[in-house]
Amino acid sequence: MSPSTLRVLPLGGLGEIGKNMMVVEYDGRIVVVDTGLMFPTPDQLGIDLVLPDFTYLRERADDIDAIVLTHGHEDHVGALPFVLRELDTVPPVYGGPLTAAMVRSKLDEHRLKDVAVEDVLAGQSFNAGPFSIEMVKMAHSIPDAFAVAITMELGTMLMTGDYKFDQTPVDGVPADVSRLAELGRERLLLLCGDSTNADRPGVSDSESGVGPHLERVFHHCKGRIVVTCFASNIHRVQQVVDAAIANDRKVALVGRSMRKNVNIGRSLGHIKVPEGLLVQPREVDQFPDKRLVIISTGSQGEPLSALRRMAHADHPQVELHAGDTVVFSATPIPGNERAVNETIDRLYQIGCEVITPRDEAIHASGHGYQEELKLMLNLTRPKYVMPVHGDFKRVRIHSQLAQAVGVPAENVFQGENGLPLEITASGASWGKPETAGMIFVDGVDIGDVADVALRDRRMLSADGIFIIVATVSEQDGAAVVAPEVLARGVPFLDGNAAFVDDLREAVEDSLDRAASERITEIDVLESMLHDDLASFIYDKLKRRPMVLPVIVEV
Repeated sequence: MSPSTLRVLPLGGLGEIGKNMMVVEYDGRIVVVDTGLMFPTPDQLGIDLVLPDFTYLRERADDIDAIVLTHGHEDHVGALPFVLRELDTVPPVYGGPLTAAMVRSKLDEHRLKDVAVEDVLAGQSFNAGPFSIEMVKMAHSIPDAFAVAITMELGTMLMTGDYKFDQTPVDGVPADVSRLAELGRERLLLLCGDSTNADRPGVSDSESGVGPHLERVFHHCKGRIVVTCFASNIHRVQQVVDAAIANDRKVALVGRSMRKNVNIGRSLGHIKVPEGLLVQPREVDQFPDKRLVIISTGSQGEPLSALRRMAHADHPQVELHAGDTVVFSATPIPGNERAVNETIDRLYQIGCEVITPRDEAIHASGHGYQEELKLMLNLTRPKYVMPVHGDFKRVRIHSQLAQAVGVPAENVFQGENGLPLEITASGASWGKPETAGMIFVDGVDIGDVADVALRDRRMLSADGIFIIVATVSEQDGAAVVAPEVLARGVPFLDGNAAFVDDLREAVEDSLDRAASERITEIDVLESMLHDDLASFIYDKLKRRPMVLPVIVEV
């Protein structure tokens, strides 16, 4: 690759919603834009977090000049501690003041105290190797959301981050449309644009329109109100606080991340809470229901979130009861619908009223709709376009929008994770694919949880496990005592003693056959026993539980 080639390599965020990570390379040096994560899908049993496979960064650690974060949402910053822990050389990290504060708190939790995290304000530029990097103010559902303009000798590319063109944002600071237009007049080389709502026609609702609707909903609630939203949605939390004040209610913050982010937001002036308004979660029972609003995490049905625990009567401080109203001020991330619906159903079982964005206009997306994506394209007038931040459907629709506003089809690149776009003065084309995929965080361990491990977990969850302990002679492999049969999670087994007796006979038959064939190696014996018993169990139960034979030699 020529030193004057711009190489843009997505390691996450293409063909999926989440774990956004982009590697920008020029003249042998690298800038990374965003280090996000995803939450596991229902079939990724036992997995806690899903990260991008950053093998490429681990191998090129010495070439990384900066990590730049567009904003503070987990799908853009959540993987940062795991990435930094794996790099031999730790680069400086840049982000807006709120983003930087959230990241410092996150790094402290991971005991990463020697990382340089720099605050960057809107309109500020800084240098990193051959790159000049500028943060361009954008509107999103969190303060200090920026697009990142990266300039090198070849030209300027723009990573939009998550954005919408909200003309009346809660903080009163809209996107810097004039700077985007200037970049267009200067002839932008490449636009990597957010595709999250590329499939939604029209223009997104303003965030500031949510507040009056929340206030009206609160006014009609007679009992306690529980509002759940993203802990990082600082603007929404402020609107809930304002609605609580208007209805003469106290506010309790429930959920560790909610309390932490609100404290950070207050310290930076993004959230204004009057003295005496907040009460501790342990004090909620001391106030009349009609005087209380609880702001909670758990809008996505996360298993360990505060709302999910409340719904299952497992929260140590808040016990929901009939007459409570639970307000979902968020929409499910694609893939989370089932968990959210299960939580809602549990809330109805308790006797709560549930209000979602389908019922009232209590949520506004932080991502622009089709007309806003077209506006971004027309303002920046890029030579090349590579849609990002979306599944393949949304990436394709975004590509079609780019062509509709005049970008030639041959200059629009629908990519995928691991496929680098290489741009030179003479043109643009796909490069050689690099390693990309998923890294799973399982408990405290990080690594490539093998497909076989996830397959085994699915088998255990579906059909259970048989553990067969067979004691054999060390000399000839013959059975010495009757085999033991242990079963866990196997359906239709209770009271079926005859089947267990038949299974023991099948074990002895298999061992007798092995002895007649003079098979005494433990590994071969266990494999043979596994195959025989798996076949026997399927014939009898029409199920495929995990079969774990254990051979003990005496």
